[in-house]
Amino acid sequence: MFGNLTGRWSRAIVVGALVAVSGLVVTGVASAKPAPASSAPGVAGTPCTAEARACVDRAAKKAWLITDGKVSLGPLPASTGGPGHETPPGDFTVEWKHQDHRSAEFNNAPMPWAVFFAQGGIAFHEGNVHTPSAGCVRLEAGPAKTFYETLQVGSRVEIRG
Repeated sequence: MFGNLTGRWSRAIVVGALVAVSGLVVTGVASAKPAPASSAPGVAGTPCTAEARACVDRAAKKAWLITDGKVSLGPLPASTGGPGHETPPGDFTVEWKHQDHRSAEFNNAPMPWAVFFAQGGIAFHEGNVHTPSAGCVRLEAGPAKTFYETLQVGSRVEIRG
């Protein structure tokens, strides 16, 4: 059925089909289109613009939520992708969310409070912030839940550094 697809996308499509068939509720649709570049002014204390709703500095391992051009949460410790699994830099939009997600790629590993924003299943989610991820942005439990509750499908995510 999915014979011509490879890698993370084939797994994402298969998982999406299984989710649809199983009747699980998933918010949004995964299309992973990058957001257009912004010419908005920067937000003090972050590397992101006032249009961002979520901001990540990969080099500093920090994340923020931004509301009306001002920091509403952060800086927070965050884990980003390690060598060969880097979190992609750029401007994105939230594509879908799943509160109790499990990774189809990594042995059914839990990804609580998952907010997907980039191609290849890249998401914010709860996890260990002290070790590199496989590309996702891991946050501590409380902040991961707040990101999940605050960000909506279409929210702008900016990844820098």
